[in-house]
Amino acid sequence: QVQLVESGGGLVQPGGSLRLSCVASGSDFSFNIMGWYRQAPGKQRELVAFMTSGGTTNYADSAKGRFTISRNYVRNTVYLQMTNLEVEDAAVYYCNAANRDIDWWGKGTLVTVSP
Repeated sequence: QVQLVESGGGLVQPGGSLRLSCVASGSDFSFNIMGWYRQAPGKQRELVAFMTSGGTTNYADSAKGRFTISRNYVRNTVYLQMTNLEVEDAAVYYCNAANRDIDWWGKGTLVTVSP
């Protein structure tokens, strides 16, 4: 059974940085896509960034220039380096892994951005 476990969330001041990690366990295969979504209170879950097995990346406009996604294919891990964080980035960040018609979700890690 595939499990995704996120870590690295926390409280940071505006302008600060955080690095999120997500480790996938329970699979003997790699994932075509791994990425990050976020959901702020009262808002829909939205894509932050994803990375394909071929190394192609895609970022939400709000993340471009500030966030960097990376993967360790051997460890089935995906990272999200977030810099210059803004109050609007506060949300629960969810890890997602996908292959063709199936995907998996982590339980999320909370990022709070506050002065």
